[in-house]
Amino acid sequence: MLLQISFLEATTSAQILTAAFLAILFLQSGIDKIVDWKGNLSWLKGHFKKSPLEGMVPVLLGTITFFEVLAGLVSAVGMIMILVSGEVQIALMGAQLCALSLVMLFFGQRTAKDYEGAAVLVPYFILAVGAIFLFSAF
Repeated sequence: MLLQISFLEATTSAQILTAAFLAILFLQSGIDKIVDWKGNLSWLKGHFKKSPLEGMVPVLLGTITFFEVLAGLVSAVGMIMILVSGEVQIALMGAQLCALSLVMLFFGQRTAKDYEGAAVLVPYFILAVGAIFLFSAF
């Protein structure tokens, strides 16, 4: 059977939905940065104007964009692999890349002294770390 999944099985359903959520979250964020590069760069230059990262904004934007798109793509492939074969290793790598991306974003927000922006990232980070456990425990 090509499709080895039962949507009644709680763990598999949670794995698929979590990988899908992370894929959507990170692909949308990364693609938005690509599509509106100038707008994002302009906003971030102002955001980091009085921080030690001020002169590194273009490089940092490129770095976080790369990691967000990569995390989203790997999560999407991981979701497909769970659907097709029940294999979770790629989804695990996606969740790890998502958590790493969030750590980078959190560092930037804290460095810019945007404590509210940093706080918004916490639930996403909890989800990504939970996904790491979800994909590695089964």
